[in-house]
Amino acid sequence: MPGTRYPLEVNPEIPPRLARLGELANDLWYSWDRPTRALFSRLSSGLWRTTNHSPKAFLKRIDQRRLEEAADDPIFLDTMDRVLTAYDAYHATPATQELFGKLPLQTTDLIAYFCAEFGFHESLPIYSGGLGILSGDHCKGASDLHLPFVAVGLLYRQGYFRQTIDREGKQHSHFTDNDFDDIPIESARGTDGLDIFVDIEFPGRKVCAKVWQARVGNVWLYLLDTDIEKNSLADRSIAHQLYGGDRRTRIEQEILLGVGGVRALRALGLAPTIWHINEGHAAFLILERIRELMAQGQSFATALEAAAVNTVFTTHTAVPAGHDHFSDDMMMHYFEDFRKTTDLDRTTLLGMGRTDGSNDFNMTALALRGSRFHNGVSRIHGDVSARIMSGLWPQVEATENPMDYVTNAVHVPSFLATDWHETFDRHLGLGWQNRQMDPACWLGIQHIPDQIFWSIRQSLKAQLLHLVCSRVRQQQLRNQGSEAHLDRLLRFADPANPTALTIGFARRFATYKRATLLFNNLDWLREILFDTQRPVLFLFAGKAHPADEPGQQLIRQIDELSQQREFAGRILLLEDYDLHLARRMVAGVDVWLNNPIYPLEASGTSGMKAAINGTLNLSVLDGWWGEGYDGKNGWAISPAAVGLNPAQRDAEEARTLYELLQDSVIPLYYRNTALGYSPEWVAMAKHSIASVMPRFNMQRMVTEYATKFYSPAAVQWRKYAGDNFTGARQIAEWKAIVRSAWPEVHLRRLDRALTHIRYGETLHVEMAVQLNGLMPEDLTVELVFTRPGKTSSAKARHHVLRHERPLEDGEHLFICELTPEQCGKMEYRVRAYPSHALLTHPFEMGMMLWL
Repeated sequence: MPGTRYPLEVNPEIPPRLARLGELANDLWYSWDRPTRALFSRLSSGLWRTTNHSPKAFLKRIDQRRLEEAADDPIFLDTMDRVLTAYDAYHATPATQELFGKLPLQTTDLIAYFCAEFGFHESLPIYSGGLGILSGDHCKGASDLHLPFVAVGLLYRQGYFRQTIDREGKQHSHFTDNDFDDIPIESARGTDGLDIFVDIEFPGRKVCAKVWQARVGNVWLYLLDTDIEKNSLADRSIAHQLYGGDRRTRIEQEILLGVGGVRALRALGLAPTIWHINEGHAAFLILERIRELMAQGQSFATALEAAAVNTVFTTHTAVPAGHDHFSDDMMMHYFEDFRKTTDLDRTTLLGMGRTDGSNDFNMTALALRGSRFHNGVSRIHGDVSARIMSGLWPQVEATENPMDYVTNAVHVPSFLATDWHETFDRHLGLGWQNRQMDPACWLGIQHIPDQIFWSIRQSLKAQLLHLVCSRVRQQQLRNQGSEAHLDRLLRFADPANPTALTIGFARRFATYKRATLLFNNLDWLREILFDTQRPVLFLFAGKAHPADEPGQQLIRQIDELSQQREFAGRILLLEDYDLHLARRMVAGVDVWLNNPIYPLEASGTSGMKAAINGTLNLSVLDGWWGEGYDGKNGWAISPAAVGLNPAQRDAEEARTLYELLQDSVIPLYYRNTALGYSPEWVAMAKHSIASVMPRFNMQRMVTEYATKFYSPAAVQWRKYAGDNFTGARQIAEWKAIVRSAWPEVHLRRLDRALTHIRYGETLHVEMAVQLNGLMPEDLTVELVFTRPGKTSSAKARHHVLRHERPLEDGEHLFICELTPEQCGKMEYRVRAYPSHALLTHPFEMGMMLWL
């Protein structure tokens, strides 16, 4: 129509009786409290869907008359009062104060958690996938445990893209700008009531960032935004798009996050005593903290030790190529002013990010050198990471270097379907939410009658299929598909009769995740799918990064197969995978399929979310499933033998997948169904919940971080920072002495090595150690006992030699007398390594000398 269109939005006035709805809308507590979300949906389910389940946007657009009706509706008011009672109780009463009291944290301690993305809920779209969901869950878990905790990230004008798939199976990426008035954030303000801004030095200019804040239950998330008028057009776009742009954009985002994030916390008056870098994107915070300490008069070496000792670094990457890195020229372009300010030479600065075999500046190397607590995100991934980064501790075996692990977990209130709550209350007892880590609590799952358990599972599947039908219908209409074809596509996805075995695969379409492994042998797949008495429906969903052409090709392959006449309706590809669809899928499918290339799956958490809802996992034994699988709670695909080429490996593992489907999964689902369900299937699903829930919940994960890393980091920080960083200065000076002397430290055996002794006799060992100017207490000399053929020292028996006296020419005598406690063949070796009471990890220097 002709004429100028002027936008206008009329916002309602919230009746006084409903005033606290605004408080609920501005606390991401709603992202895991389903009664709160149901309260908003009750006002207008259609608008709730239209606003993407955002309470804040919802309250701006809800009809005034509907609010006034609700303000006079005693049923609605009673429901709201119950929600508010739960809300106030959550914020007022620490449910796990007993745990917090056991940790050596002080009232002044504060954990600062940095990550490039946070996935709390679809209403705050500043996440792309697993890393963001994990970081969001970490914040929620910290809130549940009432830890002193703040999080820092970037506020993207455009979060990750919305996805559509056209008739040819091509992915289309749609980026839309977030309306900051519609998402649960507000300006962070200082004590003067003014908005907080921080400046960050960039080449030839300063970039100004505004600080926003979001409440996440009992913790706060702070987000930096450069899209302000004070900045140039180019600088306003630094944080415009999550994982967008080129290498220049990437380094500028990471400087903004690391350097700007530290300055934002300072501007807020916060003084963290524990710093947690979740993936390497935020590692520049180490350089900023070093700069701060040097500005206070500390040397670079002292500042590095002080900054590192209370820094935790978590890596989520299982391949060297996955770590961010920048060229030396780019680093010097952006950090030349830093180098001049700190009076560092170029070699020292670039050396912070150097790895073997590369001339680039590696962010993971920076994070490892600038931290003293490091971990992977599963047992397998911890071992992989220790090997990948072993060059940072060159003389230490990978099995003993400082790389640890904490296996990821999921936030149960966010991903456990509402349908389970009442049944759990009845059979597990009230307060089960606070007993998530207690295996005995979850044995009560066995008391749920099979019929009730199965009815809940069928209800969850029906809810999923209802959403599937809606999304497939929308996609087909947009792609001009016919009604007849739509009916064919949805013939097995019937919400009214959800009896077909439904298998889900949903995750980022990266090539190592092998979304198309199921199609390795189409003849065998046809044999599996075309049993009319035992129908199977496969659901696929996921996005590929817009720059990832191989990943997008996987989507096209799946779409092409799903459109073939013989597979139509048996394989469905759902577009625009988001948190809403994820919650439905993990709870609603019968089997969760995961088949990555081993050992490239760092952890994976979608399978955990499925398992706690009674969905059974069918997965390669990688990531978390290597710990979670017990032989009775799902099915495992063992990695193919080492040495096979990729085609052989895929064929071998696809064969295992087909055999499991054909011989185990499908027969079990359809076995003994005279009752309307398979009792054996229900028994396995119950065991899946009981075995996975107590081990892979966020309470366990955050508690493990608190006990293994946060508390020791706080203790070490106080040792290092006290008396104007005397501890940090001492350890820095001692390390410099050791590094200088170590090349000329040698071991020499003085006694004759015996090959046989009798049980009860004493083994006597004498070692002459050339200390090269070091003191005897500067190193530990020990015997390492293993059984023949065991090469790792990690689980060996260790016996320390004591210093006896000086010898000639700088040598010192160390001796050991011990009586072996075991009989049989064994081997022992002699080694020495630097030791000091202030070291955080005994092998953090990476130095070890073997005889």
